[in-house]
Amino acid sequence: MPRLSASRRHALHNATLAWRVVLPAAIGLAALGLTRPAAAVPSFADQTGMPCQACHVGGFGPQLTAFGREFKLNGYTLRTKPFNVPLSAMAIGSYTHTRADQVPPPDNLKANDNVTFDQGSVFLGGSIGQHVGGLAQVTYDGIGKHWSWDNLDMRIVNQGKLFGADATYGFDINNNPTAQDAWNSTPAWGWPYTGGAVAQTPGAATLIDGGLAQQVIGVSAYAWINHHVYLEAGGYTTPAAGTLTWLGADPIGLGDINGVAPYGRLVWQHDLGKGTVHLGAFALKAAINPARDRSTGLTDHYADVGLDGSYLLPMAKGDTLTLQGRYTHEAQNLAATCALNALPGGCARTHLGEWRGDLAYSWRGRVGLTLSAFTITGPANTFLYGGPFARPDSNGVMTQIDYTPWGAGNGPLGPLVNVRFGAQYTAYGQFNGTHSNFDGNGANAADNNALRLFTWVAF
Repeated sequence: MPRLSASRRHALHNATLAWRVVLPAAIGLAALGLTRPAAAVPSFADQTGMPCQACHVGGFGPQLTAFGREFKLNGYTLRTKPFNVPLSAMAIGSYTHTRADQVPPPDNLKANDNVTFDQGSVFLGGSIGQHVGGLAQVTYDGIGKHWSWDNLDMRIVNQGKLFGADATYGFDINNNPTAQDAWNSTPAWGWPYTGGAVAQTPGAATLIDGGLAQQVIGVSAYAWINHHVYLEAGGYTTPAAGTLTWLGADPIGLGDINGVAPYGRLVWQHDLGKGTVHLGAFALKAAINPARDRSTGLTDHYADVGLDGSYLLPMAKGDTLTLQGRYTHEAQNLAATCALNALPGGCARTHLGEWRGDLAYSWRGRVGLTLSAFTITGPANTFLYGGPFARPDSNGVMTQIDYTPWGAGNGPLGPLVNVRFGAQYTAYGQFNGTHSNFDGNGANAADNNALRLFTWVAF
């Protein structure tokens, strides 16, 4: 499941007038570094009688194989056992070293060289008959030290004909736009599949990149036609503050959605050579009452439109080559935020552009190597961005090597226990607007470069 963590969301800053504005790009405290709950759920392996590597590239979640995509789109209903216990769990721990000590240190942690228990999760995952299935996750955030609901993806499905072609169609309920997606190029399940919550990460991210995660509930209708075309349309709304509190989530977060936020998705997938290629598009539009405040009669408007694609190539002896990428453009009109903070109207309109791409190779289904590049850009805005440069711009590269010894289900404790060991390194070229002195106190982008060593256990 993605993030090891509480969901990524917009930051509300209090130091100066500008920092009291909800950073349009700080949705989710940045897509780069927050931990992502994992999607390797052993109860599905037990249900299907197949090892983890049947559904997951490299034998560990959440990256899906072509078969894994079909399993998800068909509502998690494939079953070879008449009954299995639909419970699983996972835990992630890590060591993080940054190039320079963090000043001030992260809450309850040292300025550097931190060993942390990042996350523990319990999953309810399985099917009821041939038409109902899903996944629900509850997570303990080891950094924030609290429990909360995490990823939710519940489906009602059927098979039949649409437009004269074989199709799977149904309804999905989820709590994070793109959590229902079967392609790992969209934000909720995109790379990195696990990340640290210790090192600083850039303040800018688009709304769809985690800004509404676990803050909303959505319903959509979808169709998977002839194993080639995917169509989805739905909408999101915000639960009551008391409901989010009961679920362990931030009751305020970014705010609450005014009405319904529509979401749409289109994918074309086809075989190419011995592999599978897909091209897709997605869109989300939301009007939000910042901090649930309706006193101005205005709302903040976000319109996210994105393109994504991937190529998945299975090779001999269990090797797999994967190429994934996406671009998201977000237009913002933060009229309510500017009015609430008595800022001039010129602060309201801005935009962000976010690129992400990764190239990965899995050797023998055990050893993985991934190289990723990312960038986010937008115009300068004195009223919305802190620091001397007042820009959201950040970019860098991340690489990871990992080892999954038992993805084929051959572990000493049996097929229902899996583990991954990994090392990540993130290097920044720009951070919050520039490569040097981004905070006005002499800190450089490269000071945030981070090495993370992790162990990830699923059972």
